[in-house]
Amino acid sequence: MRSSRDSQRAAVYEAESLVRRMFDRADERGIRVVEIAGSQVTLPVERRFASIESVQAYLDAVLALNWVRDRWPRATVRVRVRARAGNTAAHYESDCAVIALPQHRANTAWAFRELVVLHELAHHLDPSDPDDPAEPAHGAAFVDRFLTLAGEIIGPEAAFALRACGFAACE
Repeated sequence: MRSSRDSQRAAVYEAESLVRRMFDRADERGIRVVEIAGSQVTLPVERRFASIESVQAYLDAVLALNWVRDRWPRATVRVRVRARAGNTAAHYESDCAVIALPQHRANTAWAFRELVVLHELAHHLDPSDPDDPAEPAHGAAFVDRFLTLAGEIIGPEAAFALRACGFAACE
C-alpha cells in the first residue's frame, strides 16, 4: 500500500482527460492544428487499439526500445495486459505487472488508446517497491515518466498539450 498521499491524482486525470478530448475532437473534425496556450500546434496521430492482443504487442514493442530500457530498468520486466470488468477505469497491478483495460462496450473503447496505455505503462516503469513507495502513485516521478513516454512515442506536441492542460502543476 502506498504510504504517501496521492494528492496530484485528480489533476493528472483531469489534464489527461482534457488532452484525450482534444485528440478526439481533432479526429472527429479532421483538423489536427489546434491552439494550446496561445501556440498553434499540429497534434500527432494517437494510436488506437482493436484488442487486448494489439495492446500487448504495442507494449512489448515499447518495452523493447533501447532508450526505454536504458532509462528505466523495469522495462526488462514484461507487463501483461488483461480485460477488466467495468468500463470506468483502467489500472495497473504492481504485484503481478498487469495492465487491466475495460473492454469495448456499446461501440466505445475509451481505454484502448495510446494515452491511456502509456499512463499505465508509466506506473509499471516505477522503480520503487510497491510495498514501500518513495512517492505517491501520480507524483512528480510518475509525471516525468508519462510525459517522457508521451513526448517520445506519440510526439512532443502530446507532451506539450499535457503540460499546458495541467501537468505542469504536477511536476
